[in-house]
Amino acid sequence: MAAANSSRILVSGVSGPIGEALLPSLKARGYAITRLVRKQPSGEGHVFWNPAQPLSPQSVSGFEAVIHLAGETIVGRWTKAKKARIRDSRAWGTRYLAEALAKAPQPPRMLISASAIGYYGDRDEEILHEDSSSGRGFLPEVCREWEAASQPAAAAGIRTVQTRFGLVLSPTGGALQKMLPPFRLGVGGKIGNGRQWWSWIHVKDLVGAIHHALKSDVLRGPVNVVAPKPVRNAEFSKILATVLSRPSIFPMPAFAARLAFGQMADELLLASQHVEPAKLVATGYPFHYPDLKPALEAILK
Repeated sequence: MAAANSSRILVSGVSGPIGEALLPSLKARGYAITRLVRKQPSGEGHVFWNPAQPLSPQSVSGFEAVIHLAGETIVGRWTKAKKARIRDSRAWGTRYLAEALAKAPQPPRMLISASAIGYYGDRDEEILHEDSSSGRGFLPEVCREWEAASQPAAAAGIRTVQTRFGLVLSPTGGALQKMLPPFRLGVGGKIGNGRQWWSWIHVKDLVGAIHHALKSDVLRGPVNVVAPKPVRNAEFSKILATVLSRPSIFPMPAFAARLAFGQMADELLLASQHVEPAKLVATGYPFHYPDLKPALEAILK
């Protein structure tokens, strides 16, 4: 069902693969979209912001909902400067936005603020739900600060959802695109021992989960946005190679991953996170791609 024409939505992070997939679906449902951008806007439909500075409450007033996706990419070697950008772009950007929304003359009905399953850290075989504790390490710290930064909006009575995204499978960017070159050359394989759980989500289901959160008034707080069937890294590698009609016989040892990617290898590639989308399942979200192979086929074929 299309939204009413008067439903205005403010969206940050529109240039990333999630934003690129989300905006057409919002338009198709009749929403009027305003982009929160970091360059001086060239026309209507844009609001300028600097994530490192407070926002004017008037500039974010009058929207039905706000979807906040902006943040420095975590892909790349985590130098001291890179880690500061990852942390600050999420914690300060989210806090300044949430504070402005809380003080807006016409605050939104809800705020959807991105987060990540990095919140849980490396948890081996533990099955993780939204009420599971946070882990140890850089990413869990960032995610805790990121989610806490949205609390001024929640405290002001704005229904606030923190979407904890898993490994996003998208045809236009993200982690999958970084994996493809070695697999297409036939030199891809498992990382480390391959037993670590990878909790993934097709970008179509990620977008669907955002729409589900927009209309499900019972959803608030953290929501795991992952497919209901996570796989171990070895199985992920095998399925990806099969879909590409390539072998998967060249593993990347843990020490090689650490040499190539540093701390990111331990907290992303080698970390085990068996995450279940408990709240999405409980509120009846119908997954388009619950299984990995059809998800990868839809993207790659």
